[in-house]
Amino acid sequence: MMKKATIQLETLTCPSCVQKVEGAIKSLDGVDKESVKVLFNASKAKFEFDDAKLSVEEVEKAITALGYEVKKSQVK
Repeated sequence: MMKKATIQLETLTCPSCVQKVEGAIKSLDGVDKESVKVLFNASKAKFEFDDAKLSVEEVEKAITALGYEVKKSQVK
């Protein structure tokens, strides 16, 4: 089933940070690539994913592996 997630990140410092986080999320199997939006000013990542293929924790791990800190996640 597709779910919507919002991940609050520590402050993103530059536009290339946005591209790195977006790329990491889009590379994961189970993410709806078209739904991925990383908001620079709000330091948030929003996306839809298939919870049968992927967990939000796995997305968090992909983001933290890049060196960014996750503050909190919300799944609907």
